Amino acid sequence: MDKKLKSVLIALFVTFLWSTSWVLIKVGLVDIPALPFAGLRYLFASIILFIYMIFTRKIYLISSLSKQQWKTLLIYGFVLITLTQGAQFLALSMLPAVTLSLFLNMSPIFVLFLGYFFLKETINGVQMLGIVLFFFGIIIYFYKVDLGSNLPGLALAVFGVAVNAIAAVYGRSINAKRDIDPMVITVVITGFGSIFLLLGGVAIQGMPVLNVQGWLIVGWLAAINTALAFTLWNTALRELKAVEANTINNTMLIQIALLAAIFLNESLTLRQWLAIAVVAVGVWLVQLRKN
Repeated sequence: MDKKLKSVLIALFVTFLWSTSWVLIKVGLVDIPALPFAGLRYLFASIILFIYMIFTRKIYLISSLSKQQWKTLLIYGFVLITLTQGAQFLALSMLPAVTLSLFLNMSPIFVLFLGYFFLKETINGVQMLGIVLFFFGIIIYFYKVDLGSNLPGLALAVFGVAVNAIAAVYGRSINAKRDIDPMVITVVITGFGSIFLLLGGVAIQGMPVLNVQGWLIVGWLAAINTALAFTLWNTALRELKAVEANTINNTMLIQIALLAAIFLNESLTLRQWLAIAVVAVGVWLVQLRKN
């Protein structure tokens, strides 16, 4: 099989796995408090990746980190895992999966503006058109929808998008230096961020008591939808251009909507499906670069 086609298929498979996460999380949230749930998922994922590093004899890379690199990664883990994932799990406990997915697609727009102000990255006309289309789609989706009862969840969703965008820009600056192995970055940030998230979650929401279904969901999310999925995604990125990867990633909005309709009974009107399509195109345009 052609390497490019193989990478495209792998990337599409990964986005499918990530999309199923939303269904599994919604099911798990019925019995598991949001914050400990998120903490357990990423803690187990970091343990799996840590063991993988031992077997591949890359564990020495962690011990070779400098104090400044440790500090940088701990901050990154706190923002990306503790704050972002904590906010997203809490928001998902209050909002339909499709609604939260729609808001999280705002992240590239936040990243675009943060990159403009802090990394001096320019914004071209195509990207501005994407921003306009995105917000036009949002207006179409929420037209005549009573948002009163969903305000706490929407506030958490916006907060999650904001801190995720900050983490994306911060992570870009870390990876641009190319002085830390990507696997090391993933293991350290998920390990630290998940521990902080789990401890904070237990303090706020109490110690979770998981049944067999709960453990299966957490285990699957950690091993398959996190550890394996991110490894496959990084493999696919070796052959895919940034625009190609972003385009494939944008299909998650449609996939999540379909899965939520099938498994969570979150039915959408024709107008809302149109809105999702407009948002998807807008986000795709935002992620285009001149080069």
